[in-house]
Amino acid sequence: MAKLRVAVVGAGQFGLNHLRIVSQSEGAELVGVTDLDPERAEAAAARFSCPALELAELAAKADAAIVAVPTSAHASVGCQLLEAGLDVLIEKPIAPDLASANLLVETARAHGRILQVGHLERFNPAVVALKKATTLPLFFEVHRMSVFTPRSLDVDVVLDLMIHDLDIVLDLAGEAPEEIRAAGISVLSHKVDIANVRLAFPGGCVANLTASRVSTERVRKLRLFQPRQYISLDYARQEGAIFEVGGQSGIGFRLLETVKGEPLALELEHFFACVATRARPLVAGEEGTRALGAALAVLAKIEEHSLRVAQTVAAWKR
Repeated sequence: MAKLRVAVVGAGQFGLNHLRIVSQSEGAELVGVTDLDPERAEAAAARFSCPALELAELAAKADAAIVAVPTSAHASVGCQLLEAGLDVLIEKPIAPDLASANLLVETARAHGRILQVGHLERFNPAVVALKKATTLPLFFEVHRMSVFTPRSLDVDVVLDLMIHDLDIVLDLAGEAPEEIRAAGISVLSHKVDIANVRLAFPGGCVANLTASRVSTERVRKLRLFQPRQYISLDYARQEGAIFEVGGQSGIGFRLLETVKGEPLALELEHFFACVATRARPLVAGEEGTRALGAALAVLAKIEEHSLRVAQTVAAWKR
């Protein structure tokens, strides 16, 4: 069987990671890379032994494309590729706004193309094991903290980091939140750099999420509470533990059964398989749009909170 011909659009940090995975894949052939910066494209092409191409050339060279460009360009680049007949994996968030996200989904549907969104934590072996162990989630506590880097400053911390956890919580809760309370502040950029969110779901589940890109350490942890069980998960270690009622001491303990692997590689192999079989991706455009909608709703609540704080401070100064 012929290998799937794959091109990468964007040769920045994310693009280089995708290039590495594709170049090492047994089921895919890296046929090219494109970037708005010709020098960066040429450097990436030389590093991964593939040609540097123009975006318009991809339809004749590739079967599928991975889009790792700034979020503001996702819709324009993604729709161009979908209309040209390519299947597309687009990095998260799917788009900067819901209109652009819906345009991507509609374009993929109209042209019969696969559209997958790069929520790679869904492919984290610990998250896969967590989903199997989840019965009736009643409370989530999630922390995603990073040290500051100049990467992804075109979006705030909610769209950059928290959206991973919003996607997972929505998937596990199985319903949309009926109430969102949120606060966030800018610290080192003009966007929100740290945010805290409380989601309340119709069934009574509550989720508290904190995301920061101005932390002194890197933390990726989720805690889930459900009837008679508490599950602790470490994204980075790809490990989890279940504490449950039972056993001689009254509390039983067991590890989540996981087979460790690189989430990005697992995500791309899933994409390649979906392209080959025409199966619906685990995180298709609709799921990416759902996560984006939740993230934008969180940002709206942060803006509301910021206005209230500004009014309080103004009144206090008087």
